[in-house]
Amino acid sequence: MWWRTLFAVVVITVFGFGTLVYRVASIALIHGEEYQKRAIQQQLRDTEISPERGTIYDRNMKPLAQSASVWTIVIAPANIKNDEQRNFIADNLAEILNLDRDAIYEKACRNTYYEIIKRKVEEEEQKAVMEFATKNKITCISRIEDYKRYYPYGNFAATVLGFTGVDNQGLYGIEAYYDKQLKGVPGRVVAAKNALGTDMPFTYETMIEAQNGNDLVLTIDEVIQHYLEKYIEIAIKEHNVTNRATGIVMDVNTGEILAMTTKPDFDPNTPFEIFDEAARNRIEALPEEERREAILQEQAFQWRNKAVSDTYEPGSVFKILTAAMCLEEKLTNPNEMFNDTGSIKVADRRYRCWRSGGHGVETFTDAMKNSCNPIFITLAQRLGIPGFTRYFSAFGLTAKTGIDLPGEATGIYHKENEMKIVELASSSFGQTFKVTPIQLITAVSAVANGGHLVEPYVVAQIRDKEGNIIESRKPTVKRQVISQEVSKELCKMLEEVVRTGTGKNAYVPGYRIAGKTGTSEKIDTVDEQGKKSGRISSFCAFAPADDPKIVVLIMLDEPHGPNIGGGTLVGPIVGNFLEDVLPYLGVGQSFTPEELARMDVNAPNTVGKSIDLATKSLKDAGLKARVVGSGTTVIAQIPEAGKPIPRSGTVVLYTDEESKGRTVKVPNFVGLSPSQVNLEATNSGINIRFQGAGFEGDMPVFAYSQSIQPGTRVPLGTVVSVEFRIEDYSG
Repeated sequence: MWWRTLFAVVVITVFGFGTLVYRVASIALIHGEEYQKRAIQQQLRDTEISPERGTIYDRNMKPLAQSASVWTIVIAPANIKNDEQRNFIADNLAEILNLDRDAIYEKACRNTYYEIIKRKVEEEEQKAVMEFATKNKITCISRIEDYKRYYPYGNFAATVLGFTGVDNQGLYGIEAYYDKQLKGVPGRVVAAKNALGTDMPFTYETMIEAQNGNDLVLTIDEVIQHYLEKYIEIAIKEHNVTNRATGIVMDVNTGEILAMTTKPDFDPNTPFEIFDEAARNRIEALPEEERREAILQEQAFQWRNKAVSDTYEPGSVFKILTAAMCLEEKLTNPNEMFNDTGSIKVADRRYRCWRSGGHGVETFTDAMKNSCNPIFITLAQRLGIPGFTRYFSAFGLTAKTGIDLPGEATGIYHKENEMKIVELASSSFGQTFKVTPIQLITAVSAVANGGHLVEPYVVAQIRDKEGNIIESRKPTVKRQVISQEVSKELCKMLEEVVRTGTGKNAYVPGYRIAGKTGTSEKIDTVDEQGKKSGRISSFCAFAPADDPKIVVLIMLDEPHGPNIGGGTLVGPIVGNFLEDVLPYLGVGQSFTPEELARMDVNAPNTVGKSIDLATKSLKDAGLKARVVGSGTTVIAQIPEAGKPIPRSGTVVLYTDEESKGRTVKVPNFVGLSPSQVNLEATNSGINIRFQGAGFEGDMPVFAYSQSIQPGTRVPLGTVVSVEFRIEDYSG
């Protein structure tokens, strides 16, 4: 009996201790890591400290995107004493924070110590919350500092900058591409909790400081960007552009993007709101079940950076590159003579010149000025498919440019083994393939800068919060595509396009501007009848032509009007833009004698002088005099002293009170030639300030608009500004 008892005790002891040892081993060795995590979760409270996101500056250190302190309001429901207090807290927080009262109450009923009530709370609201908590001795409400992204210029450069989400993560644009550098590293507060789940004293708390994000210094120039956005917005309204417009300004030598925009865009401060009023109204008119999908589509549309993410047919702007290819291969020269009969046949297809009957005998420079398709088709056939595709690739049009922005697209182009002579003909003037605007402007920069294909970029430097430079971007030259000699030849030819050819609407007195128009058909867009529809108008220019510094490309997608030629629509936009930007960049003016003859002078003061002295004073200033009245002394003049008047203009001198009130009707100058405008103005007794297109060359120029409406009665001698343009029907 004793041995049996002893045996039973031993068995029970071994079995019991064996089970215990197994359980301990299982907890410690097999499931140790899992239980350790669960213990830490029970014993510690881990709170994240948000880092301050880096500031984005323009090249002159103007902040374009920056972070400011906001707050996250949290509660500890387990510390709420009773249901009466829960209701009291829910009622007041809902009122202060403009939130749903029931949602707050539901969170207040949970058995937790950390519930977020609202993020991104502004200073005034968080003050009101904390005052409420202090006044009512409520200890379960607290605040955590956070940061909110601000864009001080609103929708300025929106598609380039992008925006951030609620957790300060970059979602689009530079904010997304450089998110790793901008966002910083979050900090933490780790506090021990007691058996009741409440925090232990501060001696049991560890804080790890957040590391703030780095700053970015862009190549974007805020002044140039504002000018670009201003003129593109004007163009969209004036020409009813229905599929957005885009523009890029680039340093031809370095690849630095000085400005880039797509309009209409959005306000990155409220990126999920539909910014375009017309789109907003269209969506609101939809049935409710369709509205959600329409909003999502419109948001994606307004966020999209058309300059890098969309492809298009470049049209005749591409002739710059076709010319570069053929000049580099010595297949032609600027003075070679051609005969444009009005059309050319390639295989079974006939291509026509935009001018009925053609341009006749002309040099290659004239063909560029006239944007003559048959001549460029002829040259492309000389070059051949292998040569064309080789240069097409060398100009970077078969690959991404490498610009440091998200969503860059690649072009849609003909492979050499698939290309036929018909595709070669169409490609010579920029049709039947697609490129992105950033690809095209980068290729044109290579033509302007001596033949070097550079890599475009928008971020020049990455700096820490103390201003130390962590990383600095240097210009990257990928390869030399054409020689410096060919580059210089093309610069001269393209200057003639603006001075006397289809690009005259971009002419600015005193500046040497080179450029090319483009009007292309959208090959993949059809109307209800199945016919191709939709046009793209564009203009690419660089200046100064003899020493290029910047290149600008502006593209309008689906403009509407009687004439949607790139020269007619976009040429004036580019001219106005360069007229503002070139002085800002320190580019000096140099006027020709013809330009000087049309420049304004300030009218001298002749009031109180005799007619003879007044007339001599005006003659010395390069002006004419017209005496009105029977007196011998000038008592008034139009234009008044100090006011601008075109050189060789006429100042009306009034010599008695009776004649001072004399007025004339302003004629309707729109549609008239310069000589007709001059005749009408002379007969009416008013002065004309000629603006807009240059007056050299054989391209017909007509009055497009006038500063004073026809029929308005004005004093004799009044100066009326008349803008002249050419009608560009070229491709």
